[in-house]
Amino acid sequence: QVQLVESGGGLVQPGGSLRLSCAASGSIISINTMAWYRRAPGKQRELVAVASSGGSANYAASVKGRFTMSRDNAKNTVYLQMNSLKVEDTAVYYCNADVVLRGRFGHDYTTDYWGQGTQVTVSS
Repeated sequence: QVQLVESGGGLVQPGGSLRLSCAASGSIISINTMAWYRRAPGKQRELVAVASSGGSANYAASVKGRFTMSRDNAKNTVYLQMNSLKVEDTAVYYCNADVVLRGRFGHDYTTDYWGQGTQVTVSS
């Protein structure tokens, strides 16, 4: 019904940059919060950045000042610009969205969706 498709991951040297994208498609009325998470090998999933539909983004301390999250609400797309990448940023990055859908009886409800993940590897 709803799909989140991420792109933009890859291999980059320390100090480099990457831009991730996440596009939501389907029978979407609107999207509330969108967020980026990551899971590094052997570690728990970590919240990287989160933004409401009209507000500014908040960031994990580990990425603040280096990562910038932006949203294009008209395209149901969120971006994560990652600069000054470090080896410890290596992880699978996941997009998350709190999506508003319309039920069969005309009522609106929200459901949480996840993308499939995109690998970011920072290595020399």
